[in-house]
Amino acid sequence: MCFATIDQYLSTSYNRRYQQWNSIKLACYLCIIAFICAIIHGTPSTIYYNHTISLTTNKTICTITNNIYQKYRTYVYFTVIAGALPVFISVLFGSLSYRNVQQLSYRQVPIIRRELDKQLTRMVLVQDVYIFIAIVPYTIVMITETFINVQNNPIGNAQLQFADSLTAAIYYTFFSFPFYIYIIVSKRFRQQLIYVLSRIYNHFGRPLPIVNNQIAPETTNIN
Repeated sequence: MCFATIDQYLSTSYNRRYQQWNSIKLACYLCIIAFICAIIHGTPSTIYYNHTISLTTNKTICTITNNIYQKYRTYVYFTVIAGALPVFISVLFGSLSYRNVQQLSYRQVPIIRRELDKQLTRMVLVQDVYIFIAIVPYTIVMITETFINVQNNPIGNAQLQFADSLTAAIYYTFFSFPFYIYIIVSKRFRQQLIYVLSRIYNHFGRPLPIVNNQIAPETTNIN
């Protein structure tokens, strides 16, 4: 999502050098680098997540057993990498993209290109608002679980677990909800989606033609 926001800023920028960075080749390289970094970053989780007995429920749970990695996940990953950093990047470049779109009327840009940029920027801004709604509550709950000890308070522990489950469910919609945002916000996206679905239906949904493959016997007139 951060890449999409930065890409929108580069595409709407009046600086030619920034526009040259907006290329499919560079996007592929960045996706490959991000994929490799995600694999490397997720490798310790396969090592330090183990099965333990919960002190409150006396049931087997999967949790982190290394204190250093637990502190890293809490203070660095959830707070910065998955919390403040995506929100900061999205809000920053979303605001810059909005400013660039506002300046399009003062530049000699084709009308179609101008309307597309405005529509894309509107989609990005709505997406940025949803990023804030989805990420910030979950980050706050994770930090609260770290600093507040409710192991000896069953009611407080249940309330915190409920808040964790609720905010986590909202947080994971962050990865699928942009599709619905695009449908709601963008008229062109809706038209393109209807066009693609209609082509698929016409190709696979229409009944197959009946082929008349019967062989008629030849008749000869005998005089």
